[in-house]
Amino acid sequence: MTGLLETPYGTQDFLPAEAASKRIIEQKIFKLFATFGYQEVVTPAMEYLETLTISGGRVIEPHLFKMFDRNNRTLALRHEMTTPIARLAVSRLKDSPMPLKLSYLTNVFRFRTNQPGRQCEFYQAGVELLGVSNAFADAEIIALAAQALSVAGLEDFKICLGQVEFVNGLMENLPLNVQAEIKSAIEHHDIVALNNLDVDDTLKKIPTLQGGTEILTAAQSLAKNDRSRKALDNLTEIYRLLEIYGVADKITFDLGLIRDFEYYTGMVFEAYSHGVGYSLAGGGRYDHMLKDFGAACPATGFALGIERILDARKFQGVVDDSRAKDFYLSYAAGKESAAIQKAAELRTAGKVVEVSLTPQSKSDAEKSCAEKNCLEFVYVA
Repeated sequence: MTGLLETPYGTQDFLPAEAASKRIIEQKIFKLFATFGYQEVVTPAMEYLETLTISGGRVIEPHLFKMFDRNNRTLALRHEMTTPIARLAVSRLKDSPMPLKLSYLTNVFRFRTNQPGRQCEFYQAGVELLGVSNAFADAEIIALAAQALSVAGLEDFKICLGQVEFVNGLMENLPLNVQAEIKSAIEHHDIVALNNLDVDDTLKKIPTLQGGTEILTAAQSLAKNDRSRKALDNLTEIYRLLEIYGVADKITFDLGLIRDFEYYTGMVFEAYSHGVGYSLAGGGRYDHMLKDFGAACPATGFALGIERILDARKFQGVVDDSRAKDFYLSYAAGKESAAIQKAAELRTAGKVVEVSLTPQSKSDAEKSCAEKNCLEFVYVA
């Protein structure tokens, strides 16, 4: 019987105060998305397995929750929203004018070890910008991510910005198996493994390329081909635009940042907050995914982890501006009609009113008002 009262592995309940905090920051973030011109889309919680695994399927498939439909086709719960939105853009929105600016707020599912910041069911808010391949689009995405964290109440955070083409350029002439070893070592922050590889010392310096704009200057001497140099030029232009947006103080460069080499094609970023040991947001440019669906189109975007933001807010001591209920309204026996009418008047005036569901004495009603955390008490006698 104990299992009846437990939630499944990797899931959680949100109690009233927690749910209220969650809803407050979601509403603020989604309102911000709308001010930038992003329109909400909603996709199914489940997709066909081949849809979700069209890009990097071998990597993600072990983490999917899978099932079968009545025709014995394999379905899976969505593990992120970029892939479903790419499918939607190519199918239902293929005739829409570009660029497409789409937003979402939903739960996603991914089987993984249950540890802080890594639930099996979690909530994401994010945007996808389709149809533009320039630095201006990337800068808008990064600036929007920074502003979203700010409106969520966070002040102490940094956005680590990298460019996968810088590393790809440095590895351009190496055998594929060596490239894979380098990528794995960088992705897992395994400096020992990287140093043990029989490769140029330039590649071994990649994890040290972290810091301010001076890192871009230092990296210029390491960039030995156009591919790497263009990546640095791209970051320089993005940073110039972020200065105009007023968020450059939140940016730090990390040329060893690798979110997924097979997925991203340009700039990538992750947001971190002091005291929280996992990223709050992440994203980047992914120009190849829509081609996998049959319609090549440049794209960039990001996702915010709602629970992770809630954790960061707790650590930073952020207090919600949510209010208690304005009124607790109770009534004597036979005064139900008058109580309903009075509550309606207060609600029309924008007040939050909880009405007693049974008649009460005035003293009992006052006790209920305190227990319900209502600011004021109205008694209809």
